[in-house]
Formats: sequence, structure tokens, C-alpha cells
Amino acid sequence: MADIAVTAAKVGRAFPGNDEVHTGILSETVTAGQIVYQTSSGTFGVADADVTGRQQARGVALRGGGAGQAVPILKRGFVEGFDVTSLNADVRLFLSDTAGRINDVASTTLTVICGRVFVVNGQKVVYFDFDWLRQWS
Repeated sequence: MADIAVTAAKVGRAFPGNDEVHTGILSETVTAGQIVYQTSSGTFGVADADVTGRQQARGVALRGGGAGQAVPILKRGFVEGFDVTSLNADVRLFLSDTAGRINDVASTTLTVICGRVFVVNGQKVVYFDFDWLRQWS
């Protein structure tokens, strides 16, 4: 399957108050909807399943920005803006080999689970729950 398309302008919290969002400082340019990892200095960059160190998916950027900017990063919750209409509910979603993207098929390098497709109020959205304790290797 192909990477899940995301419309950055439509990325948003589907149910604010039922999610966990933190502010992160970016180490590089990030677009809303991209999956991010935390660097050793504590900033956030674009995650990538086939790049050593960048597999440590820790959240999804809810807004884009450049290096040094603060953006909201969702750790857990429902997010709109991802085109999952063709996928079945409860399908697992993984970090892709394409930087910052998710896919419904695990990477050929490393399996990093990021979330699932959920139907809420008749709408398909992505439920993310990033595992901050796990060391993906």
C-alpha cells in the first residue's frame, strides 16, 4: 500500500480534551501532519522508519514550522486530515520509510506502530498513541 495522504491545512485535533498534546521546539522544518522524533538535545525532527535514530516516533506535528519554532505535538488522540477513507476501521498504521509519513504496511526496515484507523461519529480519523517508553531498534 502507499503512504497515507495528509492535507496539512486540515490536520487537527478531532476531540480536544480527550488527547495529549505537548509543545516541542523543532530542529528542522516540519509540516503539519508529519510524524516527529525527539533528538538527543530535546528538539523534534522528522521521523523516518529507515534512518537510524529517526525511528523513535514520538508524536505528530499539529502545526508546521521551521527550526527553533515551537509547535503543538500530539502524543495521543484522534486526528483529522489524514485520508484513511479507503481503509477499514481498526487497521494499524506504521511509521513509513518516507520521512514523516504513515502507512498501513510496516516498513521493510523496522516496524514502528503509530496508531489505528477509527470511526467516530461516522467519520474515519486516525487515533495516534505514541509509545514514549519504547526504544525502536
